[in-house]
Amino acid sequence: MNPYLDITPEISTALRENRPVVALESTIISHGMPYPQNVETALKVEATVRETGAIPATIAIINGRLKAGLSTDEVTQLGKAGHAVAKVSRRDMGYIVANQLMGATTVATTMMIAHMAGIRVFATGGIGGVHRGAAQTFDISADLQELAQTPVAVVCAGAKSILDLGLTLEYLETHGVPVIGYKTKQLPAFFTQGSPFEVDYQLDSADAIAQAMLAQHAMQLKSGMVIANPIPTEFAMPAAMIDTAIEQALSEADAQQIHGKQATPFLLARVCELTGGDSLASNIQLVLNNARLAADIATAYCHHATTA
Repeated sequence: MNPYLDITPEISTALRENRPVVALESTIISHGMPYPQNVETALKVEATVRETGAIPATIAIINGRLKAGLSTDEVTQLGKAGHAVAKVSRRDMGYIVANQLMGATTVATTMMIAHMAGIRVFATGGIGGVHRGAAQTFDISADLQELAQTPVAVVCAGAKSILDLGLTLEYLETHGVPVIGYKTKQLPAFFTQGSPFEVDYQLDSADAIAQAMLAQHAMQLKSGMVIANPIPTEFAMPAAMIDTAIEQALSEADAQQIHGKQATPFLLARVCELTGGDSLASNIQLVLNNARLAADIATAYCHHATTA
């Protein structure tokens, strides 16, 4: 057991008894939404995982401790602190832990801590990826490299639509990460259900996804898996509206020289402003939708792991 890792008794017992657990990230709390919607959404996502039959494990770093499972007070603390909380990727973990600081975990670090704890399935909004203009900036999210080396399935609404989706898929393919579309052949584009790009495979049930995961783990393949789950139709945004907002936000970020780990929070917040808050409402709904699917996959995985 990692000496810096704390797992709540509920989650520890569930893992020991092969009951389904779903990891949840904390950057979406501190950097993804404004307060109080961030706290309300985080708690609602946890409740949704429970209602679907699994146990939520929201992950963060609190006073230098890696946490698999947060209290309501800790979730609220992250939400109120917002951008004052460090956004922690793999490169930041040693510093944050050694200095006993608070950190919100990205997709990459949530995967890492989930894997340390023995959690196989993780639900988020959208993964990071290759940023537009990366040929000049080399701005590529550490999420992709983590997916290449950490065997956790990430349920998401595709890659964030502010990214270069084609290059993101190329990077994942190069590093052996399967991209599975849940009931879709198209890669979802976060706020919209589809894009011009195809996923590697379409699977139409949580059970089929769980069996693919089990086979990958049984062969000791080290990569993770992207489960692309389109936003529900009633909450999807018109592609033209979201594309216009993204282009303006990207132009403003370039003019203000905003890049690196600050780029995604800025762009998502600006897109929210430009769409009159519609994108935030869609963001919340797609996260809840991913939580439900992740709970179903985790349940099916535990069943097959027991009977294998």
